[in-house]
Amino acid sequence: MKWSSFKYLVKQGWHSMVANRLMTLASIGVLVACLMITGVAALLSVNVTSYVDYLETLNEIVFFIDDAAPAETVEALKTQIPADGNVAACEYVPKAAAVEEMREYLGDYGDIMNDYAGEGNTENPLPASFRVSVTDVADLAPTVERIKAMGAYTATAEDGTASDANVFYKVNSPSELSSTLVNLKRIVNYIGWGLVAVLGVVSVVVISNTIRLTVFARRKEINIMKFVGATNAFIRLPFFVEGMTVGAISGVLATVVVGGAYYGLEQALLQPEALWLNEFTKCMWPFLDIIWPLLGGFVLFGVAIGGVGCASSIRKHLKV
Repeated sequence: MKWSSFKYLVKQGWHSMVANRLMTLASIGVLVACLMITGVAALLSVNVTSYVDYLETLNEIVFFIDDAAPAETVEALKTQIPADGNVAACEYVPKAAAVEEMREYLGDYGDIMNDYAGEGNTENPLPASFRVSVTDVADLAPTVERIKAMGAYTATAEDGTASDANVFYKVNSPSELSSTLVNLKRIVNYIGWGLVAVLGVVSVVVISNTIRLTVFARRKEINIMKFVGATNAFIRLPFFVEGMTVGAISGVLATVVVGGAYYGLEQALLQPEALWLNEFTKCMWPFLDIIWPLLGGFVLFGVAIGGVGCASSIRKHLKV
């Protein structure tokens, strides 16, 4: 096909949009609505998933150290625990630091801890500990077992007998909470992306039917073109241009509406009266991080739906 013919057919597609503006506006309106619903479902899913990921980082395992544990074994653990593949952070809290934390926690009553303050205070009843955060909460239980195994050592009694012992006498692990978070994340992903998939299929069906009505209204025009010898490609191209242009316009409009609503929500949550939602707000995807992927996704999806809808709708009218 010559370049001049291609330009002519593209112009014909755009002219057809103007000539059949009622059907064009109907197609744009339906597609914008479908894209908006799909976009809202996708944004809700990614933001809830982001918040669940943030909650996972708050999961902290505390390994309390036996006062009788060998110092060299404890020192070795300061290197071994962070080396575990699922450990995101590891903090060693000595006995003296535990007293200071307890003093701060007690507030006005913190003075009762004065007798236990200081490094090497033998009266200090609080244990030293390792505080560990994990990367993957789903692997929390195995991680606890691996770290406990690192703390194993052989203790020798006064009579010379040896026995198995462990540096850690107690472990506080939020296993039930981690299991709940993992399940919540899985459910949110299934529901969110399942909803996106369903709405995507609905969009294809609705837009295809709308475009089919447009093609049906112009079936006589198509038949005349066939009778005078026009090729299928010559007839199809203006409809493709029309469908893809409608899709691109719909994508831009949907981005303006959804992006504007998202920006407004983000700004509202940053207001002082919404500080109680601060934990959730800081986990939201920033507007500038979502607007360009949103625009690209909407436009590509709209163009694809417009092109596919035209291809499927015009096929039977080419058989004359």
